[in-house]
Amino acid sequence: MGRTGGDDGLVAASASAEERAFEAGLRPRTLAEFVGQRKAREQLSIMLAGARGRGRPPDHVLLSGPPGLGKTSLAMIIAQELSVPLRMTSGPAIERAGDLVAILTALSPGEVLFVDEIHRIARPAEELLYSAMEDFRVDVVLGKGPGATAIPLDVAPFTLVGATTRAGLLTGPLRDRFGFTAHLDFYDTEELTAVLERSARLLGVELTPQGAVEVASRSRGTPRIANRLLRRVRDYAEVRADGVVSLEVARAALKVYDVDPLGLDRLDRAVLGALVKRFGGGPVGLTTLAVSVGEEPDTVEDVCEPFLLRAGLIARTARGRVATPAAFAHLGYDPPPGPLPGQGGATSLAGSWRGDGPEPATLFDESVDGAPGES
Repeated sequence: MGRTGGDDGLVAASASAEERAFEAGLRPRTLAEFVGQRKAREQLSIMLAGARGRGRPPDHVLLSGPPGLGKTSLAMIIAQELSVPLRMTSGPAIERAGDLVAILTALSPGEVLFVDEIHRIARPAEELLYSAMEDFRVDVVLGKGPGATAIPLDVAPFTLVGATTRAGLLTGPLRDRFGFTAHLDFYDTEELTAVLERSARLLGVELTPQGAVEVASRSRGTPRIANRLLRRVRDYAEVRADGVVSLEVARAALKVYDVDPLGLDRLDRAVLGALVKRFGGGPVGLTTLAVSVGEEPDTVEDVCEPFLLRAGLIARTARGRVATPAAFAHLGYDPPPGPLPGQGGATSLAGSWRGDGPEPATLFDESVDGAPGES
């Protein structure tokens, strides 16, 4: 039970197929147009310029980082900067070594091969990829047993661009064969504001500077989320306002879509509310926390937790998840005295409500998938 690019997942970094098609029109075409990731852009620019000067394909490139930060866009830019074709696939789509052989032998000289989620590539195909990356050669085995024959096939020189959200899952031999590795970081508000201003021009949206900053500040440091929120705020401005995305319109629209000033949505607040209100600030296990909000543990761990951890609202301990003082403050509660782990019980209220946040009775009223309301 996960969230994608629909209205119930406005702040989820994953994207549906429909949204990916829409994003294609907003993607930057060159490194000069790409906003943010200054260090990675500079390093890539030097590497690509050197490759063009030598007239040879550049080293293989590994891009890592959370979803929605521009890994696919950078792969497209690499091909564009080199003036070569781009072939795209994904790790889960390469289930057998034969699938990879078919792709590699069809590459033209200098072509860029982009493999998204490369850490999920099948192990037999990964082992075949080693020789292709190093020697531009693959060995196809025909037959089985003592009569099996290995036929070497040459592969045209190419550049592999791998993208992964889980760099730690890459095997050492595969990681070592990439000549250039870049980790993409979350964007700050200023960079996201520039992304929104560029997208607004392409979409024909009238966006004020204050409106751009407001949307950017709630976009969780992710350009994909920023563009998604911009489209929803544009809809609100056209239907309920004069079509201009101003500060007031942006705030009203994001309130309608349940995106709060920190960028949390209904599920995020339900998780925090359960941790603070039901479990006294924690610690509580992942499965118990997920059941309490009516979601799957994988959804809570992969969709909610990364940003809640980065925002300093929860902490992971050996005994489970723990709410931080910032989480209590965000929900309008005073944190309990003393260390949080172990404070309170499963049904106790760990802090007293100050009255300047959401009322306790509403913490669960708008949570997703049947999370019960409480008073």
